[in-house]
Amino acid sequence: MAKEWVLNISLNRWQYNRPKHVGKVSEEIRKCQPKSLEDWKKYYYENVQPPKYIEMKKSVPTLTMEEYLDYLGAELCKKIHEVLKKEVEEISEGDCKEYIKQLVLEKTYEGYITEKKTVYEYLEEEIGVKLKPAPDEWDRKYNIDFYISAPKGYIGIQIKPITYKQTPQIYNWLDWLKKSHSKFEREVGGKVFVVFSVKDEKGRKAVYNKEVIEEIKRALRDLGGVV
Repeated sequence: MAKEWVLNISLNRWQYNRPKHVGKVSEEIRKCQPKSLEDWKKYYYENVQPPKYIEMKKSVPTLTMEEYLDYLGAELCKKIHEVLKKEVEEISEGDCKEYIKQLVLEKTYEGYITEKKTVYEYLEEEIGVKLKPAPDEWDRKYNIDFYISAPKGYIGIQIKPITYKQTPQIYNWLDWLKKSHSKFEREVGGKVFVVFSVKDEKGRKAVYNKEVIEEIKRALRDLGGVV
């Protein structure tokens, strides 16, 4: 299993599985419609001529496709032993420690921020107005990520990324945030909305409580904003 994993990542890294090297195999096998593996092998060797093979055949006219595939395999082996092995040996314990920290901390944080950005851009499009990043003071004091300016006040928006397993806790979070958001309404003027974002079945970011969009629009109209 480990050997197959090394072969797979190496093959993809040096792109020996690309059409340039092996042809458009997905298209070719549909043309062939083989009844057996032997049918496919025979068709491939006799009919497929990738650009790299054609280039090599100029220097070696007798080169067959089977010999060419052996050549690719030898080149892959050379890359693994001369390049990959050297790179693996150069990885230190410090590199591994730093990588784990980056993955768990930095990459997770970047994904979290990206999710918020994706959702706020979606909100801008749906609401039709520009969302502004909340000042640090508002973020800390009122739990607000973005806001919308209106003639009679402000609309505060907090984006909370969650998982589907966390959705039953939504009302608990709303209760917990209610105090700081009520404080915003008293001290700043306006209304605050919490937008819960989740990943859909395809891994894309989406707004879970989409009804909040119409609520934001109504509140904005009440404050003299144009929607």
